[in-house]
Amino acid sequence: MSTVFIPTVLRPSVGGVKSLELGGSTVGDLVTALLERHPGLGGQLLTPDGELNRFVNVYVNGQDVRYLDGLSTPVEERDEVRLLPAMAGG
Repeated sequence: MSTVFIPTVLRPSVGGVKSLELGGSTVGDLVTALLERHPGLGGQLLTPDGELNRFVNVYVNGQDVRYLDGLSTPVEERDEVRLLPAMAGG
């Protein structure tokens, strides 16, 4: 299982937890597993077409999946996946 770290802004939607252990072989599998448990996150993470929302960055072991294979980026057990929604302001 991979560890998916949840940022503070999204924690109310997942019962306040900081991380979840989820199974899957790709980032897309992990997102699907996360949304099955917490469907309220759907609009925040994915577009209506099922792509990553442009305001959400996803990192696997520190690497941005947008520069890898997006939702098709492979993950292995013990990988760390971080969800980081873009924040406005300055």
